[in-house]
Amino acid sequence: MRRNDDGAAMVEFVLLAVVLALPLCYLILAVFDVQNAAYGAGASTREAARIFVRAPSTAEGEQRAYQAASIALRDHGVEMQPGSLSFSCSATPCLSPGATVQVTYATTVRLPFLPVIGTEELVKIPISASHIQVVDAYSEVRP
Repeated sequence: MRRNDDGAAMVEFVLLAVVLALPLCYLILAVFDVQNAAYGAGASTREAARIFVRAPSTAEGEQRAYQAASIALRDHGVEMQPGSLSFSCSATPCLSPGATVQVTYATTVRLPFLPVIGTEELVKIPISASHIQVVDAYSEVRP
């Protein structure tokens, strides 16, 4: 006896499409979030270092660098976390001619739509970026 299975292929296609498409869409969203944060981190360190070496003093340089990094991150849809930006200098005073200033940004990106069950480290991806900028060799020594 032969059964009529009209429409069975359509049901199988829809079922497989949902089973395969949903994880693929989630993966794409997660990769875009991480990549967006990585681009923001790179742009923020670059802009912060450029602003820092042109400041009249180290203290004002740090303040301006935080603002520049925050703006660059917001351009990428990322909020700057407190304490995620750090500075290191190759000379004392920091803004000596020919010295280098390294700006580092480090944070974590939480994967979208995942509830935190047990450990939170499983749903966070670490992101970091660093940029080194040279203080102009012909500038005056600044504190």
